[in-house]
Amino acid sequence: MQSSEETITTKAADTGPHATDAAPARSDGAAGEAETKSKRTLSVSDAAVNAIRAQLAKRGTPEGAIRVGIRGGGCSGFSYVIEFDDKRPRSGDLVLEFAEPDKATVRVFCDKKSILYLGGSVLDWEKTLMYQGFKFKNPHEATRCGCGHSFTVA
Repeated sequence: MQSSEETITTKAADTGPHATDAAPARSDGAAGEAETKSKRTLSVSDAAVNAIRAQLAKRGTPEGAIRVGIRGGGCSGFSYVIEFDDKRPRSGDLVLEFAEPDKATVRVFCDKKSILYLGGSVLDWEKTLMYQGFKFKNPHEATRCGCGHSFTVA
């Protein structure tokens, strides 16, 4: 039996916030393919990978994963969801794996419906004097509410 999940394995060096940039324009249609691919995946910054690894280790489940997605609701219509997931990925999930030598592999799951709204986004970890946590840089956001956890799409 074949699974329909898509696994993307990357090195930590490939996880920067610019990983979703489309390929240079070409006349053979490859640029359009790269742009379409970037809309079906999301990027995770180095800071977010390190934060996920630390959170999973603190929780005592370094082999676990983080599931990201969206749900209807919140102040603006949709809200972001980030939660621990200790199970295998679901059929149809996008599975991102970030491997580094001598460190636990970080896995991020996203369901196929959420990727419609998160495709091309970057999951980042932000630490300021007033805030510490994950933050999505989502090109589909039209507006974001004051709390920063819900949004509308264009």
